[in-house]
Amino acid sequence: MREIVFPFLEHTGAELKSFSKGKAEVELHVKSYHLQHKGFVHGGVISTLMDNTGWYAAVSALEENYTAVTMEIKINYLKPALGKYLLASAEIKRQGRTTSFVTIELHDDKNALIAYATGTYAIIEDQ
Repeated sequence: MREIVFPFLEHTGAELKSFSKGKAEVELHVKSYHLQHKGFVHGGVISTLMDNTGWYAAVSALEENYTAVTMEIKINYLKPALGKYLLASAEIKRQGRTTSFVTIELHDDKNALIAYATGTYAIIEDQ
């Protein structure tokens, strides 16, 4: 499996925990700068975490000379995110020649489901 570096994800403080064909997990240890005004993890942080995890799952099944970009992502925020860390898990549900459809779940450190997302990623030649 190829190594993939994603500088923006590193900037957020998140870390790729697992990466295998069709699946990925990314973990974020929550810091004060991830929080919104009420002390919950900001929705933009959640969105970033889930989109990047979906992207990792999408590219995990591609050949070396291909990558993916987000076409669409829909996130359902189910409850406020609290706790020490968040774990996003993504899995490809269908991959075709030009698109990959992925589901992403986000859990907190008590394994509560915080958010659920579906993402569509365009498969393109890597340049």
